[in-house]
Amino acid sequence: MAGKKQFDMDTTLDAAMIQFWRAGYTDTSVDDLSRATGLNRSSLYSSLGDKDTLFLRCLDRYAARYGDKYDAALSCAASEPHTAVRAFFDVTLARIADPELPDGCLVAQSAMAIPVLSQSVAARAKEALGFQRLRLRAALKAGRLTDQDADAFAEHVAAVNQSLAVMSRTGASPAQLLAIVGVTVDALSQVSRTRK
Repeated sequence: MAGKKQFDMDTTLDAAMIQFWRAGYTDTSVDDLSRATGLNRSSLYSSLGDKDTLFLRCLDRYAARYGDKYDAALSCAASEPHTAVRAFFDVTLARIADPELPDGCLVAQSAMAIPVLSQSVAARAKEALGFQRLRLRAALKAGRLTDQDADAFAEHVAAVNQSLAVMSRTGASPAQLLAIVGVTVDALSQVSRTRK
């Protein structure tokens, strides 16, 4: 249509997601989002909603994109739970190492900002963390861990995964991050062996 600027929704949402990921929800203004997406304020609001609505869309997009990768990584958990958990961490480490992406994790950043987030955004951040624990628990149960071990390791792996994102923002080296992953995978491997 002549006179009306067209934009690609996926590209626009990715640009907004990167902006939130880089600066965090609180430190991202509507003007920042306008610059990142190339949309003026009125187009931003009319096409994507207010800041909360846009953030929720970005958080869902992020969770789905990496959730699919985590699910694929954990697909071998029934036969090799420790290999699956290593592959799960590999998804995070690859994301951290990607120079095209901001450091850290959008979900982890959001979780740390929960005290200052709106109720709906805080609830979605908690939900995203909960999905990660549930995904891990299901995979570990498939790997024949007891309910107690599956719960404990799901909680632990999710916490380590979030800490990798936080540590990457503080400048931890790839070797340091791999060492942290190694401790968790080794502990899981020992428990898995005793359950067979």
